[in-house]
Amino acid sequence: MSLPNPLIPGFNPDPSIVKVDGDYYLATSTFEYLPGIPVYHSTDLVNWTRIGHVVDREGQLDSRDVPTLGGAWAPTIRFHDGLFYVAVTDAMARGTLVFTAKNPAGPWSDGLAIEGAIGIDQDLAWDEDGTAYMTYSGLDTVTGNINEHGGILQVRVDLESGKALEEPRSVWSGTGLMFPEAPHLYRHGSYWYLMIAEGGTERGHSVSIARGTSPAGPFEGNPGNPILSARSTDRPIQNTGHGDLVETPDGSWAMVLLGMRPKGMTRAFSALGRETFITPVAWEDGWPVAEPVILNPRDGGFAYQDDFTNTDLDGGWVAVRRFPGAFASSEKVPGRLTLTSDGADLDDARPAFLGRRQQSQVETIAALVNAGSPESGKGAGGLAVRYDEAHHYSIQTDGATITARARISSIEQSWTRPAPAGPVELRIETREPNPDNAIGSLSSDTIALQAVIDGEPVTLAELDGRYLSAETAASFTGRVAGVFASSGTVSFDWFRSEGREPR
Repeated sequence: MSLPNPLIPGFNPDPSIVKVDGDYYLATSTFEYLPGIPVYHSTDLVNWTRIGHVVDREGQLDSRDVPTLGGAWAPTIRFHDGLFYVAVTDAMARGTLVFTAKNPAGPWSDGLAIEGAIGIDQDLAWDEDGTAYMTYSGLDTVTGNINEHGGILQVRVDLESGKALEEPRSVWSGTGLMFPEAPHLYRHGSYWYLMIAEGGTERGHSVSIARGTSPAGPFEGNPGNPILSARSTDRPIQNTGHGDLVETPDGSWAMVLLGMRPKGMTRAFSALGRETFITPVAWEDGWPVAEPVILNPRDGGFAYQDDFTNTDLDGGWVAVRRFPGAFASSEKVPGRLTLTSDGADLDDARPAFLGRRQQSQVETIAALVNAGSPESGKGAGGLAVRYDEAHHYSIQTDGATITARARISSIEQSWTRPAPAGPVELRIETREPNPDNAIGSLSSDTIALQAVIDGEPVTLAELDGRYLSAETAASFTGRVAGVFASSGTVSFDWFRSEGREPR
């Protein structure tokens, strides 16, 4: 089987997968973005379709006031006795949650808070008599400290009452690397296998595994650990870890996992953040052996267009710490998307920003913007590419001027020119860095902020892309690019994006 890599491109970290009959379902982290925890479906492990979100309404997560990096961390998706389960951490908010659904496309439950299982990266597994085991990393998301029990913890849990049935016990601490996390527990043959990530989610990331005859342990580590890591290699996919095992359609095995594609001469900057990858796995002498994760981009590029003719927004749109419907509508003006700002701009925690994950290393987004007129509400808005409230590039119009802006932590710069009369097309182009430029060759890419004037694109600013990367922003997310309103009401006739991988 030829497996594409990345399997699901762009900001799709911490993948978890389950096979039910001949169908595969995969869920990923979303942190402060809503709707949260997308669920993807495939029948062949190659072609994937987003079928819904676990978190699609108020109250399921408490995301309104979480800091950057808070929210939905590392879901595990499983199936047991006719129900789908997603165990997840609502970090710095509701804590350990379990959602259930009869249909993985939704609707999902409101989320059951689990008492007595404080940590992250919760996994669920059931033994032969139906006892549910929750296995997780002992990291306190309030203090950021390792739980006093240490390492990978486990409790038997009542999924009706939401209570742990015992005190947490340490079942394994890995091989001694930092941050043992992302546990998954499996029954295969005569053993129970406990697979974890170690080394942190940066360049030292790795996957290790142990086994025992009971789901509660004791567990014996694989002498060949780690079974997967890209550290100290020249592979184009780095930070590989946080894996989940699954049987493939032909009866062999594979691991889905997160990874990053750092760029630049020193391969230091990952524009797209943590993405979902896949690699084959073989069983040898009772242990899984994972192949290195190989870059294998899908042929051709991609193109997306939204003319906002549907009253419901496409499920690929996400917002920050609130749902898109709080400020965005494609019903208010038929055939247009209308955004209304409450005074917050891109520097604030809840901007009127509606974005889509950047999927390709080379990508252009464009939109036709109506601003500064009585019809649009005399507002200001445009296009932005965002990592968080302190790291974003944007170009906007208020009807009189066009302003390009860069915000990099505490540094800010802007460029302004007069706007033409009427609606204006704005563009943001992500380009490959110029290899002939010594400074540019160090970066991940270049980002051009443009307006189309008299039919020709005019560049207001061309910016270094390394400052919108996972390493610079220190974010667990990735680039999200889309439309925003910074004041008043702004409408958009259409939005387009197209991308490809570097040549």
